[in-house]
Amino acid sequence: MYTVAALIYPDALATSVTLPMEILSAAAQTARSQRRTAPGVRFLLAAETAGAVTLDNGLTLECPVSQWELPALDLLILPAIWRTPLPTVRRCAAWLPQLQAIAAAGTRICSVGTASSLLAEAGLLDGRPATTHWNYFERFVRRYPQVHLKTRHLITQSDNIYCVGSVNSIADLCVHLAEDWYGSGIARAVEHQFSPEIRQPFQSAAWQDTPQRRHHDEIVLLAQQWLQDHMHSALSLQDMAPALGVSARTLHRRFRQATGMPPQAYLNALRLNTARELLHRSNLTIAEIAWQIGLQDASYFSQLFRRSNGVTPGQYREAVRGKLFDPPGKPAPGPP
Repeated sequence: MYTVAALIYPDALATSVTLPMEILSAAAQTARSQRRTAPGVRFLLAAETAGAVTLDNGLTLECPVSQWELPALDLLILPAIWRTPLPTVRRCAAWLPQLQAIAAAGTRICSVGTASSLLAEAGLLDGRPATTHWNYFERFVRRYPQVHLKTRHLITQSDNIYCVGSVNSIADLCVHLAEDWYGSGIARAVEHQFSPEIRQPFQSAAWQDTPQRRHHDEIVLLAQQWLQDHMHSALSLQDMAPALGVSARTLHRRFRQATGMPPQAYLNALRLNTARELLHRSNLTIAEIAWQIGLQDASYFSQLFRRSNGVTPGQYREAVRGKLFDPPGKPAPGPP
């Protein structure tokens, strides 16, 4: 069972709580429909004092848990704050050491919009990348000069700390978490139910400061760049090790140790991320996309894509380009 909690304060935006709940619940339900032993998701709402909290918009939420008594968590959500975050920051000041302890325990923490100020006040963003709501960029920089604000990214990740710049971006992150918890097939199935035509893949939207990018193995960094540069050609991984001056066995061992995956899996991830973007944004045929990402066999590309995403490339393209309404002036369909 995954346990997710959201901190509730009066000026929280409810959608930054309910949207993650719906996406992650849908992922758990879909996973359990395919495998009964798949873990579920339990949600907790926590407030300064357990009980009902009426938000500024008039909605009342029941919070059965005090923020001082949170159990071990897999994810903590700090909801978006309406208008200036300073009143909430002051209200939560005494609780921030506990927020530090939750982060130190390895819990994933996600701030939405200006709730990144809570992370910054707790010192959890010092020297790290972060983002916040665009309307607060200048004030955020003035108040937290030690934070590396990424104004061109809607999502940032550094270890277990995530920031998203808006309520919409929390959907991108939750689909990413669903993929981590339940696999890419479940994540794509859920993604297709939550307006995929207006979404960006997590990898496109996010600035990631992760072990895959933060390791200090120079050979592996060169290997990652080599794969990025040669991804679009029909390369052989046997060519990479000699080009870097090491044996294939040594490179494979060091690559896996540094990134957590073998070179072929890393290459496949690069190719499939590019393929999803091309399916979404280009009119290239499936065969042309396969060629663009360095795969000569369109059938093999389709198999690889379906294994990773749970749908064929054609089904994915149809889903991400789906329209909710007919274009203006289009006549309604007549009887058959």
